[in-house]
Amino acid sequence: MELASKYDPREVESKWYQYWLDNKLFSSKPDGREPYTIVIPPPNVTGVLHMGHMLNNTIQDILVRRARMEGKNACWVPGTDHASIATEAKVVNKLAQQRIKKTDLSREDFLKYAWDWTNEHGGIILKQLRKLGASCDWERTAFTMDEKRSEGVIKVFCDLYNKGLIYRGVRMVNWDPKAQTALSDEEVIYKEEHSKLYYLRYMVVEEPGKYAVVATTRPETIMGDTAMCINPDDPKNTWLKGKHVIVPLVNRQIPVIEDTYVDVEFGTGCLKVTPAHDVNDHALGLKHNLETIDIFNDDGTISEAAGLYVGMDRMDVREKIEQDLKAAGLMEKVEDYTNKVGFSERTNVPIEPKLSTQWFLKMQHFADLALAPVMNDDIKFYPVKYKNTYRHWLENIKDWCISRQLWWGHRIPAYYLPGNGGYVVAETAEKALLLAKEKSGNDKLTLEDLRQDDDCLDTWFSSWLWPISVFDGINNPENDDIKYYYPTSDLVTGPDIIFFWVARMIMAGYEYRGKMPFKNVYFTGIVRDKLGRKMSKSLGNSPDPIELIDKFGADGVRMGMMLSAPAGNDILFDESLCEQGRNFNNKIWNAFRLVKGWDVAEIEQPNANRTAVKWFEAKLRITNAELDDLFRKYRISEALMVVYRLFWDEFSSWYLEMIKPAYGSPIDRTTFDMTLSFFNDLLKMLHPFMPFITEELWQHIYDRKSGESIMLDKLAIEAPDTSDVSLVNDIETVKQIIGNIRTIRNQKNISPKETLELHAVNANNYAAYDDVVMKMANLCAISVVEDKPADTVQFMVGTDEYAVPVGNLIDIAAEIEKQEAQLKHLEGFLTGVMKKLSNEKFVANAPEAVVALERKKQSDSEEKIAALKESLAELKKKQK
Repeated sequence: MELASKYDPREVESKWYQYWLDNKLFSSKPDGREPYTIVIPPPNVTGVLHMGHMLNNTIQDILVRRARMEGKNACWVPGTDHASIATEAKVVNKLAQQRIKKTDLSREDFLKYAWDWTNEHGGIILKQLRKLGASCDWERTAFTMDEKRSEGVIKVFCDLYNKGLIYRGVRMVNWDPKAQTALSDEEVIYKEEHSKLYYLRYMVVEEPGKYAVVATTRPETIMGDTAMCINPDDPKNTWLKGKHVIVPLVNRQIPVIEDTYVDVEFGTGCLKVTPAHDVNDHALGLKHNLETIDIFNDDGTISEAAGLYVGMDRMDVREKIEQDLKAAGLMEKVEDYTNKVGFSERTNVPIEPKLSTQWFLKMQHFADLALAPVMNDDIKFYPVKYKNTYRHWLENIKDWCISRQLWWGHRIPAYYLPGNGGYVVAETAEKALLLAKEKSGNDKLTLEDLRQDDDCLDTWFSSWLWPISVFDGINNPENDDIKYYYPTSDLVTGPDIIFFWVARMIMAGYEYRGKMPFKNVYFTGIVRDKLGRKMSKSLGNSPDPIELIDKFGADGVRMGMMLSAPAGNDILFDESLCEQGRNFNNKIWNAFRLVKGWDVAEIEQPNANRTAVKWFEAKLRITNAELDDLFRKYRISEALMVVYRLFWDEFSSWYLEMIKPAYGSPIDRTTFDMTLSFFNDLLKMLHPFMPFITEELWQHIYDRKSGESIMLDKLAIEAPDTSDVSLVNDIETVKQIIGNIRTIRNQKNISPKETLELHAVNANNYAAYDDVVMKMANLCAISVVEDKPADTVQFMVGTDEYAVPVGNLIDIAAEIEKQEAQLKHLEGFLTGVMKKLSNEKFVANAPEAVVALERKKQSDSEEKIAALKESLAELKKKQK
């Protein structure tokens, strides 16, 4: 195969991805090898690839490809999540465009539309992941609502219900008025809002003309007030004890109750109690036996029960009621106020606390299962700081509201008997009928007599089973796949779903398999733009990942993501990082073409080449060990930088220069073969990060058989020894010697083509590397001298002293011009420093350290000026 002069990622990437698929190189079946398993955090079926997916899936692919090359049986299971709220919203919006309302459809008809939408859009994100290079076992693709997963979810619901862990009851829940469904606490995002604090006048029934003032951020809820509460220990409100007040505008009399719950410092110390619309008010209502008035419809409009503003939206009422209260003389004042408001994580509208009949899962049992394994490091978190976040949530856990008022999702398998006959829970309608007959004692019941619960389960109720259900471990707990691949190896996810998903998968793992679902959890950071803002569509600061891949190539984008992606820390993404990745691709490509372009001859290996080969062998062993250590610690970004520096700095800038034959001359066969071997090793080290270019070049190094791939070329990690370290350290010193000589050439305007001589003063401690130094620094000789000869430039490397004779090699006129420019700059700088120091105010008032720094600048500048003047005088003498 002929190698193109320029690297074209578009041609290379599509070709090799298809090759991997055609040869089933991502496929995994249980065998005798050590398994390495990752399950993909299933992206929403509604979704398209965004930068967070790019980061997460790049890291997963790096880990999977590395494991494959370690000889493990790597299995990366892909799939998607049905995303109840998000998908239903998409379908409802699409129907609205066709002038169809969800309420006009039967459940069955709506679900047909939902499945059509899912089948049309559901595979988009998985296809996009292929462009990234994701090496998933696509034959194992799962969907949270496919037949196997659905069967497992219903089975688990019934099992937990029968264990007494699932119950149905009326509780205060988080209500999303846009999606019109309950949410769990974890689906509420609290945001700081600049709002208002309204001070309302509640007239006191027993003392005409007098009023108590209540401060509230939500005046629109006064129609639901059923009491005013004061703290019994608050002296300023003692006069209200035992009295009644009138709710403003509503004109309803309500009692003044007493409870130490009230914060005497907030507002006036008087609290309006609305039991139907605040979780704490609800608790007070239960304690003091208060009436509950629900003033909101499910869509956030005002209900008939309120008596005022019926049918208006809650936010519009807030504006209107402010005007009406002022007009009625019932508004004391309004202040600006900053508070935290709960928003729906999915629809981004403010949630409403609402009393509702829902299904709940008791969580204390699961918290007891899941806390110890993480705290004891049976399951390891990277970075470890997330253990505290995890512990805090589990130690303060609340029951999980698992029902959602949606049609798209797993329908709750509860069946209601006629009249007030209660309900039964069963995996199928047929099993439910048997239970219903037994419960009612009525053998004549039919399926038509039973009504299945309309609600569906929270999406996370299927996701928490994911590491088990992808291997069908719920339905067939003893099948070969689950026994071989479970527990999985690593989970890569964002810390924002540590409660939604990570903790719950751990709970389900111990409940249904008696063991952890994964051994390690790698938490990625949040992808932000270079200004530190979270990337989002609304801000317009998130690039399209597919466009990035088209522009820079998948390898370039993968590298750009990983250059700034330490575990758990936010990623400040800049497109220039992808450009750096593309440049690195070009560097690798050009280095390969350089090597492959050399003529090879059966000649003796020069000493410089022999030294270079030994050094790079040692360097490879040391770097491979370092890389292995970094992967074990999940410091993947650092691992990439290690390989990047090895290729760019050590291999390209030093090794290839050390062995490069003179123009028009051949390279010896021994060195050439070793260089190809090194290239082979470097490509294997780079492959997990940059799979496409490494496959392309690996295929060009040697003649490969059809079906062979770099991804199956096992990594040979050989431990370095002390001689490797010693040799590498010696070459680092040699590099410094070469670097100093090159600096002298640059400073003295001596052409690189001009050969120089090097004097080692008293002893040449690195004589073994003279061949390398002479070649790399273009020297004609290296000699040991006792005294420094005249007309030399000296330098130190460690404790060793060297001198380079420059004599008549210097362009004196150019050197004088250069030094005079330096002198002028330094004299100008000194003038500025002296101006500061001659300012008495500055010296008297500036901190002592600042003045001391300026004095140091003065002495340094004076010293440099004196040395330059002396050097110029010498040069001018020579010029004459």
